[in-house]
Amino acid sequence: MALTPELAARLKRNPDGLVPAVVTDASTGAVLMLAWMDDHALELTLSTRKATYWSRSRGEYWVKGETSGHTQHVREVRLDCDGDTLLLTVDQTGGACHTGDRTCFDADLLLAEEDAQ
Repeated sequence: MALTPELAARLKRNPDGLVPAVVTDASTGAVLMLAWMDDHALELTLSTRKATYWSRSRGEYWVKGETSGHTQHVREVRLDCDGDTLLLTVDQTGGACHTGDRTCFDADLLLAEEDAQ
């Protein structure tokens, strides 16, 4: 699959040319992380099935797991109805978070379900 001109025209990018990508685990449905993609990162992801993102902090592309071994094989990529968010479903190997946690949302629970009384 390639990033066609028609698909590229539907993307609503932020002022930096990026679209947020929500990444979920194919086997559990858990939200693993939020990353950013530009057209090139999306094109690489679609053509290789290796999750490729734009690192805002490093100012460079990164293929998830290239250095850590914590890879993401992309099963599915969806575009939301507004064209401003991507949803990736992946097979995650190792932790998804750069801290080594399974997800980037493991650290801080801000609000939990109340106990039923």
